[in-house]
Amino acid sequence: MITRPRAQRALAAASLGLAVVAGGLATASTAQAYDTGTTTISCSAVKVRKAPSKTSTVLGIGYRHDKVVYDQWVYKKVEKTWYTRGTVTRKSDGKKIGRGYMIYNCANPYKTNPAPKPSIPK
Repeated sequence: MITRPRAQRALAAASLGLAVVAGGLATASTAQAYDTGTTTISCSAVKVRKAPSKTSTVLGIGYRHDKVVYDQWVYKKVEKTWYTRGTVTRKSDGKKIGRGYMIYNCANPYKTNPAPKPSIPK
């Protein structure tokens, strides 16, 4: 059985936590949008994933010459792999594959394969 002082402390802690979260959301500034660029997929096929990981859920498949509008690069230190984040528009049926991550060598702004990769973060 929960005693009254214990319940009051729990209620006070919960309301204080809620106040801190609400205050943080109210004062958070919006982040500036990334610059975007356009390129095409240079591999025969590439999996578009939900997160920058080889084991992440696949959102769809992009094929050579499909259009990619990218806005970010991510380096996955554990896998030693660069990823490009963007939206793929398939050339064959015009379907858009939601914003996801592709291996950088297949979707890079230099339209080459292999690509000149950004330097590895320390």
